[in-house]
Amino acid sequence: MTISLRKIHIYPVKALGGIALSQSRVTSRGLQNDRRFLVIDADHQFLTQREHPKMATVWVEIENGEVIFSAPDMETVSFSAAPKELPTRTVQVWSSHVRAQPVRAEADKWLSDYLGADVHLVYMPDSAERQISPAYSRIGEIVSFADGYPLLIVSEASLADLNTRIVANGGVALPMNRFRPNLVIGGCEAFAEDRLGEVAIGESVFRAVKPCARCQVTTTDQADGVVRGPEPLQTLAMFRDSPNGVLFGMNLIPVKLGSVKVGDRVTLPR
Repeated sequence: MTISLRKIHIYPVKALGGIALSQSRVTSRGLQNDRRFLVIDADHQFLTQREHPKMATVWVEIENGEVIFSAPDMETVSFSAAPKELPTRTVQVWSSHVRAQPVRAEADKWLSDYLGADVHLVYMPDSAERQISPAYSRIGEIVSFADGYPLLIVSEASLADLNTRIVANGGVALPMNRFRPNLVIGGCEAFAEDRLGEVAIGESVFRAVKPCARCQVTTTDQADGVVRGPEPLQTLAMFRDSPNGVLFGMNLIPVKLGSVKVGDRVTLPR
């Protein structure tokens, strides 16, 4: 059985729309440009689709070194994908406190107008290092503004298995974007990602560290920002429950940097 990388996704701004790629460079924080930007409130607390499901409907593109936002009934706004370093402020993501810099006043206004709240856009410069939880990481391993780990991997077979169960329970099959993975693999059995140790993909090698506990964001339609629960959490709870929550997907930490591209062979532990 040949297992391959089927899809690559990045989410340049945490909680906003994702971008499908054919290839990407793996950095110590995760895929290049993944979750380097963050939306915060006036108290410097991070915002996500948990509180603002409409964030899903901000479409994000990167072209010629510029990040471009668009949304229904809004003009576009753009800014550098790698802003020059500016004075930073401390922002909070879960229990982490990390230094981040402002991006552009026009982007703040655009997001505030669209979301109907006073929000600001910040960027994690190269000089800022957010440590991964020491319970699951080695010294020096860092992460972007992702919830906790640099990458998330999910298999197509896992989603197919889940959707079969959802439909059997009277629900509607869901697309992969409900789970916002970085890497989607195919050609393996359902939940093969549960058994990962180290996995090689293309030029890169990753260490599996922790199954991903899923939250209410998975109940939000990523196309229109409407919360449509109770699926997939209702069905996941029937067969994927654990003391840490309902599990779907596996968190990864890079151990060998390089590049990955769609079609790359995926080598799982024997």
